[in-house]
Amino acid sequence: MPEPIEIKIDDKEIQQLLKKLAAKTENLRPLMKNIAGIMADSVEENFDKEGRPDKWTPLAKVTIKQRTKKGYWPGKILQMRGDLATSITSKYDDNSAVVGTNKIYAAIHQFGGNAGKNKKANIPARPYLKLGEKEFEEIKNSTLKHMKNNNFS
Repeated sequence: MPEPIEIKIDDKEIQQLLKKLAAKTENLRPLMKNIAGIMADSVEENFDKEGRPDKWTPLAKVTIKQRTKKGYWPGKILQMRGDLATSITSKYDDNSAVVGTNKIYAAIHQFGGNAGKNKKANIPARPYLKLGEKEFEEIKNSTLKHMKNNNFS
């Protein structure tokens, strides 16, 4: 089974808040559940808007032709049958929140690269496991609210 692809928050301000909280409490599970939900919503919006803030590279003409022939076009860029979008899962525990997928082809769409027979097809990166500024702000605000509700400053 392939290694899952996950969103990891690499925001120093949020990490500092979480460390401060972790040092003062044992129950971060409700906050982690909320963060996992924010991340999952972000990924869903990425699929819906076909990239944010920058739009994904459009499909190649040959891909559109193939999809049209099979009855999958018009449609969404990374959602021919919707398998990748519906494979997104979220999980959380007392110390972490994770959103990812275990689809074997997920990485090529996230990061781009060569694929297909003899690796002749160049697939552009279309990052769907991505958080925007709005989500970072929501996570920060959720963390601050959790701190306030639990009498931490």
